[in-house]
Amino acid sequence: MRLFVGLGNPGPRHERQRHNVGFMAVDRIAADHGFSAWRPRFRGELAEGRLGRRKVMLLKPMTFMNLSGESVGEVLRFFRIEPAEMVVFHDELDLAPGRLRVKQGGGHAGHNGLRSLHQHVGEAFWRVRIGIGHPGHRDRVTGHVLGDFGEGERAWLDELLRGISEGAPALAEDDVTGFLAAVNRRMQPPRPARTPPPAPPAPEAAPRPAPDGQAGEGAAPAGPLARLLRHFGGGGKGD
Repeated sequence: MRLFVGLGNPGPRHERQRHNVGFMAVDRIAADHGFSAWRPRFRGELAEGRLGRRKVMLLKPMTFMNLSGESVGEVLRFFRIEPAEMVVFHDELDLAPGRLRVKQGGGHAGHNGLRSLHQHVGEAFWRVRIGIGHPGHRDRVTGHVLGDFGEGERAWLDELLRGISEGAPALAEDDVTGFLAAVNRRMQPPRPARTPPPAPPAPEAAPRPAPDGQAGEGAAPAGPLARLLRHFGGGGKGD
């Protein structure tokens, strides 16, 4: 069994915020792969289903971001899931918008949701880091992460979420390469094949030279004798 956790904050006010992209990811997986309806359990919302051959549970902690580890810890203990069998989807300031990275373990880099997970379950879990970009100054970080995705960001966001959902069965099988390939297909679609330029027209064949004393078709007679005949009206006998 695998546990996929999306990090975010509950409530309509937070639905479209950058900090909630983890919720968006697991919502998309649940919708695309026919998971059960979300139901309240373990201070979160839980959905169950299958990704490929694997049984997978999806969790959205409803404890607010900085207490996410409390809900996650309860689920892991109840179902006896090891942290290394858990994947956490979360926003990442240090990646450009639309970029994505997968890693196991590591620090929390000041992310309150990851900090709470470290406190309650350790750091051996897998992370899908979803780039939201950095606003450029630390004083603007809070407003940035708690701000809604802009209109200009929604096209790439939708493609990214589609790619995450399409790659989710590979991720459930620990196939990180396959997961990333599915995301890349959405974010970097193949370019259309280039149409080769038309071939240049074949050069026209040069007319064959006429035998001596004869003109080719449509050509004037050539040679001194022909010129004299032409001058005297076609070569008839004189008076």
